Amino acid sequence: MYAEERRHALVEHARTEGRLSVVDAAELFGVTPETIRRDLEALDKAGLLRRVHGGAVPPELLALPERALDTRQSEFAREKERIAAAALALVPSSGTVLLDAGTTTARLAGLIPADNTATVFTNSLPAAVVLAGRSAAQVHMLGGRVRPLTHATVGNPEALGSLRVDVAFLGTNGVSERHGLSTPDWDEAAVKRAMVQCADKVVVLTDASKLGVETTVKFADLDDVDVLVTDSGARRSHLKALSAHRIEVITA
Repeated sequence: MYAEERRHALVEHARTEGRLSVVDAAELFGVTPETIRRDLEALDKAGLLRRVHGGAVPPELLALPERALDTRQSEFAREKERIAAAALALVPSSGTVLLDAGTTTARLAGLIPADNTATVFTNSLPAAVVLAGRSAAQVHMLGGRVRPLTHATVGNPEALGSLRVDVAFLGTNGVSERHGLSTPDWDEAAVKRAMVQCADKVVVLTDASKLGVETTVKFADLDDVDVLVTDSGARRSHLKALSAHRIEVITA
């Protein structure tokens, strides 16, 4: 096989699987890892793949600039509605709940029954407004600075240090085996990290477009997650990686 043919095959393999390992590619094509690394460097320079530790990923899976809440509301709207509906079964009718900011978690807030008497802590302005207006749940708004981009309160993760809740529902901008759960903003990452630490059960709500994606700031390892709810568009390779970490995966 000529180098050009191998490189074309490497790009196709990465697009199909969502990620390419140097070691696996060397075995697959019968060449040395050094040869694959040279191929990946050339493909990276051409913009066809992006080098990451141990391999490469398609450029479309790289983190994009963080988008405003209004823009994200309309993205994958049907998938987010199905994810929220599936996650509703995990919301206790009483007890304590942490609800993270995000477009999918906000949809979940809107589905919580009016007679639910759980105590809900949230850093999401939209979720707090919805719950306070239509539910018997006791709603506690976490204090801090409001990020205009996401309508999340941030800057006060210490407030979660004295809490212990039954379940936390978190959003994320990226999920990968190497980088765990991540988000572009340091302040939001600090709040999410504190949420993970104070919850007996961690449930992540994410559409399939974020699986395999790595953004700037890691806030949790995959091993910190108990349940992940996503949509049916999730790639088999991503689901396999999640299951390897003993995460219960629910596809909606």
